[in-house]
Amino acid sequence: MYTDDDVAALYEVLNPWGPGDDFYLERVMAAGSVLDVGCGPGGLLRRARAEGHAGRLCGLDPDPAALARARRRTDVEWVEGTAAGLTASGEFELAVMAGNAFQELRADDDLTASLGAIRRALTNGGRFAFETRNPGAREWESWRPENGMDTVDAAGRELRVWHDVEAVADGMVTLTETTGTRDGTALRVDRATLRFVDAATLGALLTAAGFVVEERYGWWDRRPFAPDSRLIITVARADG
Repeated sequence: MYTDDDVAALYEVLNPWGPGDDFYLERVMAAGSVLDVGCGPGGLLRRARAEGHAGRLCGLDPDPAALARARRRTDVEWVEGTAAGLTASGEFELAVMAGNAFQELRADDDLTASLGAIRRALTNGGRFAFETRNPGAREWESWRPENGMDTVDAAGRELRVWHDVEAVADGMVTLTETTGTRDGTALRVDRATLRFVDAATLGALLTAAGFVVEERYGWWDRRPFAPDSRLIITVARADG
């Protein structure tokens, strides 16, 4: 079996530092207090502290195995919980939600409650930066076993990770992620459903939660968003 702890360690191998992390880090370093919603193993905030951020850094995630890895850095706050369960009020200048974590907010009530809680956690004029996959790019069509990734985990095991899409309906994509050996033997199968929200719907949801969209990009190099952009990268301001 491939345990939750193994999966948390593998996440860092499969998701090395990249241009998206640079995009968020620039904003984190410029803010005095930062909330990372869906922080996972905490790579962004750990890097910010290592590079000299002297203010408040707080990571929030519902996964105890991921937080156990994040807590290797003890000079950052790590909180187990969900966005909808946030009780902070006016405490942060910046909130970020990286790694397409926004797509884990599936139900309408959870999405609405989560955006409202993030807004309340921010100071007036604070920013919320996040990205989500653009449904117009139909990225799920590439999530097939033949496009799997060969990797070596932190324990030195040679692995292959692949995906199968089970259903696409009503803006939801249900898929499995299999972690296995190079010969195709499954060690672990995880099932997930991701929500895809188009740019217009996203803008309306943010407005209803008390945000004003300030920046929107289609990729990390800040190219303008287009209907076929792979991502919808958004920076929104907490309005009045």
